[in-house]
Amino acid sequence: MTRPRQLHLNAFLMGCGHHEAAWRLPESDPFANVDLGHWTELAQIAERGSFDSLFLADGPALLGHARYRPGASLEPTILLTALAAVTSHIGLIATASTTYNDPYNLARRFASLDHISGGRAGWNIVTTASRAAARNFGLDDKPSHRERYRRAAEFTDVSLALWDSWEDGAQVGDKTAGVFADQAKIHPIDYQGDYFQVAGPLNVPRSPQGRPLLVQAGSSEDGREFAARYAEAVFTAQQTLVEAQEFYADMKARARRIGRNPDEIKILPGLVPFVGSTEAEARALEDELEDLIVPEYSLLQLSNVLEIPVSELALDEPLPESVTLRSESGRPPVEGAQSRYRLIVDLARRDSLTVRQLIGRLGGGRGHRTFAGTPEQVADTIQEWAESGAADGFNVMPAVLPSGLELFTEHVVPVLRQRGLFRHDYSGITLRDHYNLPRPASRHSRPLERAVGGALRWGHGVDRATHRLRGGVAGTDCYPWAWSAVHRGAGAVAWAADGAGDRVRPCLRQLPGGCPGGDRARLDPAAVGPGVPGREAGRRGVPGVARHPRVPPPQGTGQRPRRRGATSARRLALGLGRTGRGPDEPEGIYLVRRGTPPVR
Repeated sequence: MTRPRQLHLNAFLMGCGHHEAAWRLPESDPFANVDLGHWTELAQIAERGSFDSLFLADGPALLGHARYRPGASLEPTILLTALAAVTSHIGLIATASTTYNDPYNLARRFASLDHISGGRAGWNIVTTASRAAARNFGLDDKPSHRERYRRAAEFTDVSLALWDSWEDGAQVGDKTAGVFADQAKIHPIDYQGDYFQVAGPLNVPRSPQGRPLLVQAGSSEDGREFAARYAEAVFTAQQTLVEAQEFYADMKARARRIGRNPDEIKILPGLVPFVGSTEAEARALEDELEDLIVPEYSLLQLSNVLEIPVSELALDEPLPESVTLRSESGRPPVEGAQSRYRLIVDLARRDSLTVRQLIGRLGGGRGHRTFAGTPEQVADTIQEWAESGAADGFNVMPAVLPSGLELFTEHVVPVLRQRGLFRHDYSGITLRDHYNLPRPASRHSRPLERAVGGALRWGHGVDRATHRLRGGVAGTDCYPWAWSAVHRGAGAVAWAADGAGDRVRPCLRQLPGGCPGGDRARLDPAAVGPGVPGREAGRRGVPGVARHPRVPPPQGTGQRPRRRGATSARRLALGLGRTGRGPDEPEGIYLVRRGTPPVR
């Protein structure tokens, strides 16, 4: 086993909880789905626990059967916009379908959410497998599995182009000259594809993260290929450690094969934790919920996934042989949720379950792994999976809300912190900061701008209380949302440390555009922080420090000329210089502060 980096935790929130019978508990509010106060409470609990993000599932159809379970839901991007106003750090991830939306409107919604939240938006990309959704959009049935993923790929390509249609620094706001924007930095996309024809540009300028964090949740062959190409986080359902290890290794390998950094695709299996002061107490809650399951509802849900009539499912018998044979055929078993079909069939076969036992196992998380135990036992299983190459973090799915989230936050999170597996507080301000992901440069940015942008993590080293850069000189005002706009393209000179970090050398020359003046923050090579290694940037085709020619060493060092390489961008980190730059001040990247921070 290897020691993992600090884990990522996402709070997957769903009404009264993920267990289908949670709404029937005496403590539960069956109408919580449409109560903003309920969602506010959940978001603030998760933020107290320094969760990376919270996540809302969604589909354009009534969930399940309204007779047996609350199925109404608020539109997630609107709900998350409200939650952005009552939180300050936690990421906000909404599900939206590529089958039943159009790219322009959806790209605009997510860019707006990213602006409103200060860079905390994420998009969970789904293709929507239900027939009920199809019939809400004039279709008799859902498109085929392959067709949905083809459309999803084109949809995502269009969205990415729209988010890139405004370069950083396009908004000038020059009152004297009467120039609001640099038109040369706003680009039509003129996309012509099989599914979409979109002119662009987007009517929302480039957002704090450049674009929302992209999440994907399908584990079929098509889903894995899609995730390897686009996803920065993958929510997955895995029942066993061996299966999770296979999925983890496969996704990292697929990302590597297409030239992506495998560390920049985070794998988060779902976990439904039942937490008690003793293992018996935790199992008692699990049993209580199982006793409240309404079999008629569970059979309807199971028949929808398996795509067979309910009449073929006998409660006290195994799954029909036809279902098992379809799973073993090597062909796609259904046109709906293929990976979930196989997970359910494998679970029933592996544990020799009757249909009644199977719906009991699925009631907590619809195929996601459930675990009952003390806080230490829950932390043990999380640690085991993380250290065994099965997860970069977990999609935490409380069976009952809000109590299950409170128990996890107040009792499991402290154990993970004591073991060095999870953060004590937020160190960044954007969702990409939390997931340790770089801010992507616009495809229209000039090469040197992309190189600088790739070397920095936006918001690194920001003091939570003051929102200023840590290590700054007293009296200097430099806010991340101000300088971030400048390090993307305003005038600056870049230097980088050598391998030992004890001297500096020129790395990038003056960027185009000049320095408009104002307070400046300097990149201090002594304060080492996260970044993209130069060789890695070159391997990904980013024109950056790895491809610059050799430069002479500082005079009198006796060193040979060397290429600006792997340590250069890696060692760039933020420190604060004086306002302006005096003649005796060491050279570096000077980031110009413009404007004032937004009201929070």
